Amino acid sequence: VGPEVLSLWKSKSTFTSFGVFFLQMGWGDLGAFGEPSKETPNLDQMASEGMLFLDFYTANPLCSPSRAALLTGRLPVRNGFYTTNAHARNAYTPQDIVGGIPDSELLLPELLKKAGYVNKIIGKWHLGHRPQFHPLKHGFDEWFGSPNCHFGPFDNRALPNIPVYRDWEMIGRYYEDFKIDLKTGEANLTQIYLQEALDFISKQQASQQPFFLYWAIDATHAPVYASKQFLGTSQRGLYGDAVREIDDSIGKILKHLQKLGISENTFVFFTSDNGAALISAPKQGGSNGRFLCGKQTTFEGGMREPAIAWWPGHIPAGGVSHQLGNVMDLFTTSLSLAGLEPPSDRQIDGIDLLPAILQGKLIDRPIFYYRGNEMMAVRVGLYKAHYWTWSNSWEEYGKGIDFCPGQNVSGVTTHTQEEHTTLPLLFHLGRDPGEKYPLSFASDEYQRAMERISVTVQQHKATMVPGQPQLNVCDKAVMNWSPPGCEKLGKCLKPPKSDPKKCFWPH
Repeated sequence: VGPEVLSLWKSKSTFTSFGVFFLQMGWGDLGAFGEPSKETPNLDQMASEGMLFLDFYTANPLCSPSRAALLTGRLPVRNGFYTTNAHARNAYTPQDIVGGIPDSELLLPELLKKAGYVNKIIGKWHLGHRPQFHPLKHGFDEWFGSPNCHFGPFDNRALPNIPVYRDWEMIGRYYEDFKIDLKTGEANLTQIYLQEALDFISKQQASQQPFFLYWAIDATHAPVYASKQFLGTSQRGLYGDAVREIDDSIGKILKHLQKLGISENTFVFFTSDNGAALISAPKQGGSNGRFLCGKQTTFEGGMREPAIAWWPGHIPAGGVSHQLGNVMDLFTTSLSLAGLEPPSDRQIDGIDLLPAILQGKLIDRPIFYYRGNEMMAVRVGLYKAHYWTWSNSWEEYGKGIDFCPGQNVSGVTTHTQEEHTTLPLLFHLGRDPGEKYPLSFASDEYQRAMERISVTVQQHKATMVPGQPQLNVCDKAVMNWSPPGCEKLGKCLKPPKSDPKKCFWPH
């Protein structure tokens, strides 16, 4: 595809709709990435019809910051989705969090809305549950899903059950109106989320309306669930059942686009918010393939994600890209397809992937691995330098919390925070994707690689202006006691007296 075609599509912006599947799955969970049971035929077909990204990353090894990064195109340390309560801590948005996505941030749906797009989020929002953080106040026109994970059931006295919203108001709560059987893992939520997607797409196609669909369901997040017809069908247990149902759903969404005749006008991207959670393995944990550790860590298993771009008639079928990509790039790439420029009044970390997707170009860019307020590592080319290492504390590890089960690498998967800023641990990910063999500090290769990496890090830190941290303060009074619409359902609960405290983040 030549530059003139890329230019043409930028000028035909309003005819391109977007779908983003944003889930919690590991790099090794898809057959297209080598999962041996081959239980993802639809995602594998999506890859064969589109482009597979082998070097695609998230912006944080935890869900909430990653979602904030995708929708703002900015590192969590810039958009405020981090904590300064302790060094290098992973923080997210549990029920008692006071913060959320700031009004000062410009989200992708807000910008697309100005270009005439209708935007819908299906599934988990996770960017703050208080009224000012509601997704419909940040560019989305429709919402079906929840503000938090489906943890529970709770007693509605010490902790309220999580609400499920349709647009502005809650329509019920998990475990009460939306059943999840923790014994069997049965829940019909994925089927509900699928139907919501199909109906939304049909409605927009009927009105010839460009749309942005953000399908962010959480079936593979522990406690894992699947519909009755998928239970017991996988060789991988309940987690595999959930993956199979997600795969089936994505296949139906793509076929629906084709049936309606709009697949060639719809850019679709599949990826994950963090690496598979190994703490819940093997029964409820996924696979990160050959990569080290998983969710919560800044090793490859925590931040390298499966990624597929699909756009029939535009993306050459069967393509494989080694472009270093990041979820933040979906922000910039979507704006580019819509004929819009990214905001110029702030630092945008995402790049436009269209030259890589449509022209096969490789864009030189680094990948930064953050954990809270600390840059833990950086990748430049095939080299990855760790400036800090830490899996989790000895105290948490002693309680059975292990983010790297069966993968202890001496001096690398450390249980104390180890600083390497003077002599970073350096790995060549082409020869050593599992980060097991640090290069010798005395080698010429180490010296040459670190000369280049050091310049990249210095430039990055010189321009880093952290945002106001949103994940520092917790207060049980702000939990989901009385969400909008609760009075109509008779489901309002009385909150306790406000008692704000510093959130405790152990990891």
